[in-house]
Amino acid sequence: MSGLPDCQTLLLELHGGVLHITLNRPDSRNAMSLQMVAELRAVLAAVRDDRTVRALVLSGAGGHFCAGGDIKDMASARAQGADAYRELNRAFGALLEEAQHTPQVLITVLQGAVLGGGFGLACVSDIAISDHKAQFGLPETSLGLIPAQIAPFVVQRIGLTETRRLALTAARFDGAEAQRLGLVHFVEQDAQALAERLDEVLQQVLRCAPEANAMTKKLLLASAGQPSSALLNEAAQWFSAAVTGDEGIEGTMAFMQKRKPRWVS
Repeated sequence: MSGLPDCQTLLLELHGGVLHITLNRPDSRNAMSLQMVAELRAVLAAVRDDRTVRALVLSGAGGHFCAGGDIKDMASARAQGADAYRELNRAFGALLEEAQHTPQVLITVLQGAVLGGGFGLACVSDIAISDHKAQFGLPETSLGLIPAQIAPFVVQRIGLTETRRLALTAARFDGAEAQRLGLVHFVEQDAQALAERLDEVLQQVLRCAPEANAMTKKLLLASAGQPSSALLNEAAQWFSAAVTGDEGIEGTMAFMQKRKPRWVS
């Protein structure tokens, strides 16, 4: 087994060929900090070539999956200028690309907030299991921002038509609607049912040969077409322009001050 990195924002538990990865910043509803992005990428790199690790289970501590990007990181990037925003944004896109292509079967267990970056992570999972009360959404435009790195993966997951509606309204929706959209595969009524469904799915995955699964996943992704690195690079530039523009400044300030931005009457 490859050595797993030491992590401050993640809890790692490996047993029976399954690596359980828990996003562990419950005070911020597991908001995706730059450190968490780096640690997730390091974990994926550590297991990439290890076929004894058959599946990755990604979940969140404290009743939430992930509430999106960390506004505090964005505030610190402001002092460093536009390039810092672009790099911050692009690092998350790199995580999504690497999670999408990890040879292991990636399973997400979704509870509470599944917003922004959390929504993106759900979209790159092979199998998604949701609590019926989970709250999904793409809130970026309501903050004067754009879902720069996330959007191509959402379009690939649920199609352009529904993504346009969700991204341009910042609408929130529950697990049942997520299943209707094809974002998640299973919706369960409580924590016990979620755990039982996860056990069932893992039993199915472990019946499949690991190298055959890795190659099949590679084939399926190639067959479907991929969000390109060139597009994600350009999107990071657009994100930087948005977050440093008038709307981005007003939207993030309004969020931190717990008030409506000026474009909301």
